Amino acid sequence: MNYPNGIKPKNIPKTSANINYANRGMTLEADLNISNKYYRNEDKAFIYKKPTPIKITKVSYPSRSEAIIKEGFFEKPSTTDYNGLYKGKYIDFEAKETNLSTSFPLNNIHPHQIEHIKNIVIHGGICFLIVRFVKINETYLLKGEDFIDFIHTNKRKSIPLHYFKENAYLIKDGYLPRVDYLKIVDQIYGGVLNDK
Repeated sequence: MNYPNGIKPKNIPKTSANINYANRGMTLEADLNISNKYYRNEDKAFIYKKPTPIKITKVSYPSRSEAIIKEGFFEKPSTTDYNGLYKGKYIDFEAKETNLSTSFPLNNIHPHQIEHIKNIVIHGGICFLIVRFVKINETYLLKGEDFIDFIHTNKRKSIPLHYFKENAYLIKDGYLPRVDYLKIVDQIYGGVLNDK
């Protein structure tokens, strides 16, 4: 490189050393929460993150107006991450990220969640997984029916990336909404959604 006056600057920090990777890959939930807020503000859908059921066992009251939870535990296993209504239909989905670039480990989905997904599908709800492959920055929507079918017809402990590429729907990144999964829902389930 030709530097001004032929003098090479000293102590230029390398840019890769200044990048903080601490929270890389932990953004799918935040992106979905922002997307769902956008959908609610636009009166398009009402979909919320389900709270994790926690039983509080010990509380400290340092003053009359303050309470501090000191101890608690997960009361029962949670089902999926999100649920709500879209165009008159019940919608329910699980959101997961993986740092693997070639497959999604099935141990990320618990047996009670698989049973829940199966029940939602059987009863006519819209149910799916949203899986983000962090290292390759690709996010897919996999229909609940296809997820259950994969589990029943394969002995694998993970779903390979090529299965997502062949059977799921790539969700392109956006600004608002950040994860426009309802665009894919319209594409897949358009015939069963009410015209509202």
